[in-house]
Amino acid sequence: MSRYIALLAGLALWAGIGGCTIKYSASGARIDPAAKTVLVRFFENRAPQNNPQLSQNITEKLRQKILAQTRLAQTNDQTADYEFRGTITGYSVSNSAVTNIDKPASARLTITVNVTFITRVGDKKGGFTNQSFSRSADFNAQRTIAEAESALIAEIVPNLVDDIFNRAFANW
Repeated sequence: MSRYIALLAGLALWAGIGGCTIKYSASGARIDPAAKTVLVRFFENRAPQNNPQLSQNITEKLRQKILAQTRLAQTNDQTADYEFRGTITGYSVSNSAVTNIDKPASARLTITVNVTFITRVGDKKGGFTNQSFSRSADFNAQRTIAEAESALIAEIVPNLVDDIFNRAFANW
């Protein structure tokens, strides 16, 4: 037991003396100490089928998550330390389960976005280009998409935003 305590104390001392260049937040986000600003550009909706509020919804949810879970300040400056650009490329409804009489029992809404994350400080290799993120949610096929859509989007968008945030700042 005392070995483990000594090991932990040694690691803590090494981390304090070594001076890491990456800071971690309580959310697990990895933010370069020099980074102060982020620009989240409006996510354009290019999906063949779409919801008119989806672009605004995804853009705002990503901005809110970054502001709530990092120390970064939102800016419209084109030279922000971090920048997100995104396009909604897919918005589709499909059958996800069929009954024994060939009728759909449940349907699935799938939303796909392509995101580019640009880093202008620290390790510039930390960004990514045209990364695809996709999330789905099922609903009872007896309902129309219009009836289920708002609840499905409320379930899917936070998951998409979490995926984008984690890929950018937690490198998952």
